[in-house]
Amino acid sequence: MARLVIADDLDALVAVFPCQIAAALLAVNRSEDLLEIVLDLGRKPNARFVDGEVELSDSEVTQEEIDHVVGRISTFGADNRAGIERTLHRISCIRNRQGKVVGLTCRVGRAVYGTIDIIRDIVEAGKSIMLLGRPGVGKTTMLREIARVLAEKKRVIVVDTSNEIGGDGDIPHPAIGRARRMQVPTPVMQHAVMIEAVENHMPEVIVIDEMGTELEAEAARTIAERGVQLVATAHGNTLDNLMMNPTLSDLVGGIQSVTLSDEEARRRGTQKSVLERKAPPTFEVVVEIQEWDRLAVRHDVAEAVDALLRGRTTPAEVRQRDESGEIHVETAVTHADLPRQAAAVRDTAEERPSRTLRVFPYGISLGRLRQASKALNLPVVVVNDVGEADILMTSKSYYRKRPQTITDAERSGLSVYVLRSNTTTQMEKCLADIFGLESAANPLTLAVRETQEAIELILRGQRSSVELAPQEAFVRRQQHELARASKLSSYSKGKEPYRRVRIQQGQ
Repeated sequence: MARLVIADDLDALVAVFPCQIAAALLAVNRSEDLLEIVLDLGRKPNARFVDGEVELSDSEVTQEEIDHVVGRISTFGADNRAGIERTLHRISCIRNRQGKVVGLTCRVGRAVYGTIDIIRDIVEAGKSIMLLGRPGVGKTTMLREIARVLAEKKRVIVVDTSNEIGGDGDIPHPAIGRARRMQVPTPVMQHAVMIEAVENHMPEVIVIDEMGTELEAEAARTIAERGVQLVATAHGNTLDNLMMNPTLSDLVGGIQSVTLSDEEARRRGTQKSVLERKAPPTFEVVVEIQEWDRLAVRHDVAEAVDALLRGRTTPAEVRQRDESGEIHVETAVTHADLPRQAAAVRDTAEERPSRTLRVFPYGISLGRLRQASKALNLPVVVVNDVGEADILMTSKSYYRKRPQTITDAERSGLSVYVLRSNTTTQMEKCLADIFGLESAANPLTLAVRETQEAIELILRGQRSSVELAPQEAFVRRQQHELARASKLSSYSKGKEPYRRVRIQQGQ
């Protein structure tokens, strides 16, 4: 298996610093883990690494030292970013009210050859790809390598707004290979340059970094409709984040509120007002970069968005590169793999009991109760005689007084449901619990059920191991206990917020 080859031109970055800071940086001797060097006026300079920070001097940074660096790099643009010609390093500045530079963030730019081996099949399939992930996780590095690989066989244009993909200067860095680069005068012009690239240069692929405005989202849709493959990064950690972003949600089809007919709402088992995808997604594949060598791939964005809007999740394909360079593909448990117990969570309205629930309300609002049942589209009828009721519903304040009606109902064996407050929300929760809807919205319940399903698959011999979805520490402890009770081994892996439990045979 081919190993990653890293080119960082670190000597060029070290050369712009004052001698004292440059010497301290070289003395640390951790160039492979270096992320950025931070110089703030009146504070000690420090170097940030993957696993922490190191102070480079006991002396505070002076204005002369900041000016020393500024004088050895290119001019800062409208986005307060600059670089070093023919390198991938990025220097960003902080200014005071008068516009004077008082702080610098000097980020190390690296060309990592081989980083897209983990998704090469997706890249070469010709589909439009969106890369997501937290800052510093390697989105731009992967984007740069994608441009280089695709340019070997296709016409590739890189729209380089901050000169971060192709480096500073008029001659692009060799890391983007044969891809052509179009620079952008100011960040607000990125959408115009995207359209210009399609109209003037006949590209087969357009590569864009940091899409973040509505105009850029519209430009991306226009480009995709012309049959050009798009590869881009956006501000967001997961597909869920992108959907919740009103500016960028159009990239995954957009979201609109739709009112269903009574018949359709019953068929789906949902409320009458639901959220639905507005249009086909601009990007057909979403890659969520979780760690340097671990990512989650959603091959069908349309299906994933539709499922999330209906309160379900579709399993993402997890790919991971180990220390030897070998790539492992792990597919989450799909609905087809699950036993019938799990399918009960996804029951539709036809599968639920259709018998009308007769409710006797005592001390609660009839209008709110009817509103709650209508919102959930449940067969609920309000009765005036407690003898005709299936349940009695009351509030905590009335229940504490122990009136005759409630005590008689309890003696007769009638179920009494007590609300914490006389609100529509509390009534909806109560009705959802009665009709068995709440478990689908309870994260702990779903996590426990997922664990039980995984254990059953292993015990039946269908799987030797199952990796569960990332959970919080409390939930993971519950999952470990369930595995131990079934005499299976389990361990946690990954970093927060993607730390997860893996269950396997043996103890």
